[in-house]
Amino acid sequence: MEKDVKEILFSEEVLREKVKQLGENITKDYCDKKLVLVGVLKGASVFLSDLIRHIKIPVKIDFIAVSSYGLTTESSGVVKIIKDLDDGIEDKHVLIVEDIIDTGLTLHYLCENLLSRKPKSLKICTLLDKPERRKIEILVDYKGFDIPDEFVVGYGIDYAESYRNLPYVGVLKREIYE
Repeated sequence: MEKDVKEILFSEEVLREKVKQLGENITKDYCDKKLVLVGVLKGASVFLSDLIRHIKIPVKIDFIAVSSYGLTTESSGVVKIIKDLDDGIEDKHVLIVEDIIDTGLTLHYLCENLLSRKPKSLKICTLLDKPERRKIEILVDYKGFDIPDEFVVGYGIDYAESYRNLPYVGVLKREIYE
């Protein structure tokens, strides 16, 4: 698995420090609010698991799974909900927790869908952002890192359901996915 990685972008230690910082910022911003974290499956699961341990206020956690990729590296542009939230979010402060924002199309669809459920507020936290790939404007409230236009894996992020268990974020060698 590791031989398929061209380079490591963010080590375990760097990720740990950034996630701690994000958790502290979220704690400060929501100190007097009830917060629902919505993890976007499957990619954000590792990030969310680490993030919640650094949020020092009571939180509820829910999950949603959306897809626009399948087994390719390019978004199809057609987004579908595979697993919906278990609980309602009306009148609740909601923070979407994403692994990576690329074109923004999937996240835009998700935001529109969740906003139709009338949350008190809706914000976005992502570990990774590829702003140069953006096709639609997305306001990110909490961001770990901007990354180049490379296909990355690890720390929950996959290619064809593999590489999620790498403890770092690395660039996948092009010959693996082309």
